[in-house]
Amino acid sequence: MNEPITMNESSYWLLRCENQLFITPDKAPGTVFPRGRAEDFGNPADALLVGEWQGLPCYAADVDRLPEGIAGELTSLRPLFGLAGAEVFALAGRAALLLDWKKNHRYCGRCGTPTTMKTTEFSMQCPACGLLAYPRISPAVMVLVSRGDDLLLARSPHFKPGVFSALAGFVEAGETLEQCAVREVREEVGIEITRLRYFQSQPWPFPDSLMIAFFADYAAGTITPDPSEIEAAGWFPRSALPTLPDPVSISRRLIDAACHQAG
Repeated sequence: MNEPITMNESSYWLLRCENQLFITPDKAPGTVFPRGRAEDFGNPADALLVGEWQGLPCYAADVDRLPEGIAGELTSLRPLFGLAGAEVFALAGRAALLLDWKKNHRYCGRCGTPTTMKTTEFSMQCPACGLLAYPRISPAVMVLVSRGDDLLLARSPHFKPGVFSALAGFVEAGETLEQCAVREVREEVGIEITRLRYFQSQPWPFPDSLMIAFFADYAAGTITPDPSEIEAAGWFPRSALPTLPDPVSISRRLIDAACHQAG
């Protein structure tokens, strides 16, 4: 529920300017969001209550300029994990997703009428035809395939140089998570899998994914990368893995867990 802002209430503020977040890293450890009342930040229009931080409400808003008289800096979303930890990263990711949703649904997708935000839930409502637009969540499946001691890792062209990860892809309409896992592995590297096992999930705000990670065993086939999606792929022994993704991602936790289980 998006509750109204209490103007005299001291709160934390997650302000986004030109798609970057305003932080104050020189404050107390773990406190990277500026704190104050709405008027201290120019009474940002249409601020969203995105959660709670250190016992106080945390609001998010897009702003045209940074607040005056408050020392801080701009950062992209991903570095927040290293700066302040998983909880801050998750809260900022939720804020970014909701701000994007509000910005992208200013008009009704059915009839084009300007929408209004409901106060009882996160939804944009069309006053003309009644259509409701909720924040978009795009499920994506990630699969780490093992063959004995070896793990199947691959890299796409947009990865950092040298980084390999588990296979992943978006769920298609009418598809189960299990069907998506089988299809994505087959399409991306040409092999068949068996014994699919759930690991964990992670909201991934780039821009609106929900990652669902699985372990799987190799069943058949020879690695044949799809050149439109996979730059390189191969079997790697757990004792000699290539450069892996940053710890912020569930892909790293998935690979680490597989190595821990083997040990």
